[in-house]
Amino acid sequence: MPNTSIPTFPTPAELRHLSTEQMVALAAEMRAFLIESCSQTGGHIGAGLGVVELTIALHASFDTPRDQLVWDVGHQGYPHKVLTGRADRMHTLRHEGGLSGFLKRSESEYDAFGAGHAATSISAGYGIAVGRDLRGEQFKVVSIIGDGSMGSGLAYEGLNNAGATDCDFIVVLNDNEMSIAPNVGAMHKYLTSVQRNPIYNRIRSALGEIADHAPGVLHDAGKILRRWEESVKTFLTPGVLFEELGFRYFGPIDGHDLGQLVDTFKAVRELKGPRLVHVITQKGKGFPAGEHVEKWHALPPGHDPTTGKQRKTSTANANYTAVFGKGLAELMSENDRVAVITAAMPSGTGTNQIAKTHPTRLFDVGIAEGHAVTMAAGMATRGVRPVVAIYSTFLQRGFDSIVHDVAIQGLPVVFCLDRAGLVGEDGETHAGLYDIAYMLSVPNMTVTAPKDGRELLALLRTAVAHETGPFSVRYPRDASPDIVPAIAEIPAVAEGSWEVLRSGQGVAILAVGTMVLQALTAAETLAAEGISVTVVNCRYLKPYDQLTLAALIADHRQLLVVEEGTVVNGFGAYMASVVQTMEPSVRVIAHGVPDRIIYAASRQRQLALCGLDADGIADKVRALHGSEAVAS
Repeated sequence: MPNTSIPTFPTPAELRHLSTEQMVALAAEMRAFLIESCSQTGGHIGAGLGVVELTIALHASFDTPRDQLVWDVGHQGYPHKVLTGRADRMHTLRHEGGLSGFLKRSESEYDAFGAGHAATSISAGYGIAVGRDLRGEQFKVVSIIGDGSMGSGLAYEGLNNAGATDCDFIVVLNDNEMSIAPNVGAMHKYLTSVQRNPIYNRIRSALGEIADHAPGVLHDAGKILRRWEESVKTFLTPGVLFEELGFRYFGPIDGHDLGQLVDTFKAVRELKGPRLVHVITQKGKGFPAGEHVEKWHALPPGHDPTTGKQRKTSTANANYTAVFGKGLAELMSENDRVAVITAAMPSGTGTNQIAKTHPTRLFDVGIAEGHAVTMAAGMATRGVRPVVAIYSTFLQRGFDSIVHDVAIQGLPVVFCLDRAGLVGEDGETHAGLYDIAYMLSVPNMTVTAPKDGRELLALLRTAVAHETGPFSVRYPRDASPDIVPAIAEIPAVAEGSWEVLRSGQGVAILAVGTMVLQALTAAETLAAEGISVTVVNCRYLKPYDQLTLAALIADHRQLLVVEEGTVVNGFGAYMASVVQTMEPSVRVIAHGVPDRIIYAASRQRQLALCGLDADGIADKVRALHGSEAVAS
């Protein structure tokens, strides 16, 4: 986006001198700017559009950056970025070297806490407030959490702890009825039941009119009515829950009424103790193509800002997510024991297809990954074959449940890890780099990675038939390299089996999942240079193929293990420990994602930077080939 087209937005300090009317005009200008900007960069537009007025009101009411705003996830953070001096860099959003798609402490002094996973804001904000008090400092702390995040246990742990104290701490509950998909669960029903209750709203309005206009001697009666109205609110609104948790409750209030927002925040700012402001907003507000719809949660770059449609139609093969969802739906038609659990991500995991074909066997538990895993363990005890479909980066949150509730009991739960590996523009918070390491560490866990979409469904078929413990399948955020037939045409894969796809001498490449085709391409390049290597599809990481590994050790002096995951404690490290006990003279080299944070860039660029494209693998083999020649 040319810099000349960027409006000049006020700083938070300047914002505090604007009238309500000027703030309303500013909100409209910001909304138009965000829609146009995100049409070029892509990004999580829906949440940001819903909190434009809320963001303006917070910066107008609090002394930021001295006062600390802690945003949950960061999806809500785009208006915050615009108001804090980053409008001229919004065209770099989610690009290499550009602005993060989330909030980031190193990016701005206004970003008090960074997060790409939900429900961290209350715990982090309370921690900041406690740190402030321990240091004898004076400032306010405000945590802004979406109602979708209120389905996470971490949010309640934070509320329970902070509410039992007299800490000066404010929580803003941004209630828009959606996280990514429409919200689910008892909390969602609780929050919406009274907001839409016409009887409560009519009583509250009538009592307010009487109290506000009571003349002379009736003024005291008006005060009594006001207190009675507060009592009614306590019984009829969500405030009763938060009051019982120790928070003084305010709301619900209109999150798009700037005057009401500023007045409320300025009043709440002067109080002490834990308090919670309940704000009703509309996700995607102002987006011309439609408001409050799941698909406007996030959009890719190059979409039409007036329709939300892509300007260029993709001709690529179906992505792994779509292949998985379609194949799983077909498999469920064959096998009525299979049920599916996802954690607030039906579209992101492809399981929205199950909602159409097998709705009674799909369970969206909300942002509650640990609960999803333990729920699956319970289902498995009754003969159900649960498939837990969660992004690799989010399943980290359920690790204890994987070990304690599934693995130790040897329960046959299937874990399908979307977005495993590098994830491009979503950046470091969403990278699925650690699942190989953490799944390999789990006893009784079968760990697999397919080389293409067909093998993904073959492993899925194998997984649901597996009876002796948990089974995991990882696959990337990418297009499948093959055209995938119906799952009925795809047989299961023999458990613990590898494939030798190309035979050579000296160096054998043990390739995992997405690295198989890259290794084959590298092998072709090397063959033209007179270097012949073996390429193995290590689709089973655990249990590994003992016979094939023994044959490789007998015929090769060097094994190069290539994986799209952290090199620390990954499959390469695992193979090194195994081979050391079998034949110490054989050298094992682990080649994966280095032990550092990988920042946002295109996925192909990230792979190249890590040496995990065909050129990088070929370079690694050349170096090994040279060292072997010198040694001989």
